[in-house]
Amino acid sequence: QVQLVESGGGLVQAGGSLRLSCAASASIFSFRAMGWYRQAPGKQRDLVARIASNGGTAYGDSVKGRFTISRDNAENTVYLQMNSLTPEDTAVYYCNALGYRAYWGQGTQVTVSS
Repeated sequence: QVQLVESGGGLVQAGGSLRLSCAASASIFSFRAMGWYRQAPGKQRDLVARIASNGGTAYGDSVKGRFTISRDNAENTVYLQMNSLTPEDTAVYYCNALGYRAYWGQGTQVTVSS
């Protein structure tokens, strides 16, 4: 059973930065893609960023130019660098890994104060 453990969430002021980490219990080479999704209260879970096994990336429209996803294959970890945060970025952020099935982490809360 693959486990994904997120860390790095917290409270930050608008304009600030945070870096989220997602540590996988299996080699991330085994996944076709890994990504970050977020869910705000009363809203659906949306894609934030995704990185494929070949390194290709995709971002949600609202975070393009502000967020960067990266991966450390040796550490089996995926990162999400979030800059220029706004209150609209407040949500629970979930790590996702796509193999023969989808795996999810428990989520980490990000709160951006105005």
